[in-house]
Amino acid sequence: MSKNIYLVLHDFTAVGDAALNYAVNLSDNLVNVIKLIHLVDDMKAISNALNKLDEIISKTNKSDNTEIISIVRVGSIYEEIAKVVKEEKVNLIIMGTHGAKGMQKLMGSRAMKVITSSDVPFFVIQKDTKAKAVKKILVPIDLEKESLQIIDIAGDIARMYDAEVSLVAEKRDDPFLSQKIKNRILIVRKQYEERQVKCHVELLPSESSYQKKIINYCAEKEIDLIAIAYHSNSILPQFDTFAQDLIENPDLLPCVIINSKTTSTFSF
Repeated sequence: MSKNIYLVLHDFTAVGDAALNYAVNLSDNLVNVIKLIHLVDDMKAISNALNKLDEIISKTNKSDNTEIISIVRVGSIYEEIAKVVKEEKVNLIIMGTHGAKGMQKLMGSRAMKVITSSDVPFFVIQKDTKAKAVKKILVPIDLEKESLQIIDIAGDIARMYDAEVSLVAEKRDDPFLSQKIKNRILIVRKQYEERQVKCHVELLPSESSYQKKIINYCAEKEIDLIAIAYHSNSILPQFDTFAQDLIENPDLLPCVIINSKTTSTFSF
């Protein structure tokens, strides 16, 4: 298996520690490089920040296959993350959230700005997200073709962990829309079968909000990871709220999210 490069955002809080621990867990038994990055306002802060990162790295339990390297950059997270991704050939970005209130620092509309600044997948976790193997992945799709751009990435993760993908969509009363979503599901299921990815399909009832149904489904089926494509022009109203609700899910599940407009090919 080829070596992958993960970029982990660390802000010297417990949230950064959680992101790093999750990255290490993802790298377990794999040959990976983790680039641990912190952003500062000016050059004078670089040395101190590097020392802090190196101290964090020294206290991190990891396998011999995983290398962790510290990076400190000066500038805005919206601009520097995209630059580092290109310079370091990053495959995946892992960042944590500070909860509903603290998310105003990085999450909410600002998080979408960070995610859309790069063309690689983001793993977004909460402070108390448990680092564990992924056995069940939930992939919600809708009537917009952009929602399908997460399919390949979810399939790659499923193959890496020998996990099962739960592909879900909303039932539609309109015959045309109902057939359209069923056709879309059949195409994705066939694709997964050809790639030998285990896949379970379920249509969720149309009452209540889609995100609420997804969150309830995750709890009922003991889902380990939610995978979504961010597409702000979705047929779903207020998709920013949809994505944020899933990122902030009450079961503290990690969420892998891509910007569907610019996403590139990614494989574990």
